[in-house]
Amino acid sequence: MTLRSLHDRSALADRFARDPALHLMELGDLDDLLWPHTSWYTVGEDGPVALLYTVGETPTLLGFTRPERAAALEELAEALLPVLPRRFLGHLTGTAAKALESAYEVRPQGTLLRMELTEPDRAARHPAGPWRPAPLSRADLPELTELFAQAYPGNWFDHRMLDTGQYVGARQDGRLVAVAGVHVHSLTYRVAAIGNVATHPRVRGRGAGGACVAELCRRLARGVDHIGLNVRADNATAVGLYRRLGFSEVTEITEALFTARP
Repeated sequence: MTLRSLHDRSALADRFARDPALHLMELGDLDDLLWPHTSWYTVGEDGPVALLYTVGETPTLLGFTRPERAAALEELAEALLPVLPRRFLGHLTGTAAKALESAYEVRPQGTLLRMELTEPDRAARHPAGPWRPAPLSRADLPELTELFAQAYPGNWFDHRMLDTGQYVGARQDGRLVAVAGVHVHSLTYRVAAIGNVATHPRVRGRGAGGACVAELCRRLARGVDHIGLNVRADNATAVGLYRRLGFSEVTEITEALFTARP
C-alpha cells in the first residue's frame, strides 16, 4: 500500500468525469483559481482519490466514493496518515473516518447530503414571487457580509467567490435579505456546486431563498452540465426546498473535525 501524489489535471479530470455528481467539488477545484491550493493522493491506479485543500485557517480533506468501493477509500485514508496536517476538517463518505481514529481525535460535525439537479425544469418553473433576484458583484460585498453575519454565521464564503459572477440576491425595501451563490463554478469542467445560501430571519418562509436558488440554477444551466450542492441531512426545510426545485440525493457525507492526538 504505497501512497502516490497526483499532479496531472487531465488525468484527474478523466477520473472524476466518470461520476461528476459525486465529484463536483474536486472537478471545480481543478480550475486555475483553486488548483494551487490543492494536493491529490491515491493508492491505486484506478482507486479513490483524496483531495487536501489548504485555503483558510483549517485545511479540508475530501474523500468520496460509492458504497461498493468503501473499503478502498478506508485503505487510502490510512495511507494518508503521514501527510495529513495536525488539524483539518474532513468530508468523507462511508466509514473512511474510522481509519483515522488511531491518530486523530474526531469531533463529528454532522451528516451532509450531496444532491444533484436532476429535474432542471422544476427550477426553471419556480416562481420568483415579489423577490426578483438579481446578480451581485464586489460592490455588494459589505451588504453580503452583513447578511451572512445575521443569517449564516460560520459559513464557507470567500470573497473571491463573487468573482465567479454566480451570486444572486433578493432585496426588500432596498436591503439585501436573501442570497444564493457557489462554492465552485467551472466552465472548463462544466460543473457548479451551489453554496452560501442564506435568508434573513425576518423574511424566512416567504420564498426569498427559493427564488434565489431557482434563479441561480437557471443562470448556471447556461454554462454547466452538472449542478449540485451539500445540505445538512437534518435540515428538513432546506432538503424539502431542494427536492421541490428538482434536486435528488447522490450520497451521504460525514463531516468531522480531526485533531492529532498528543
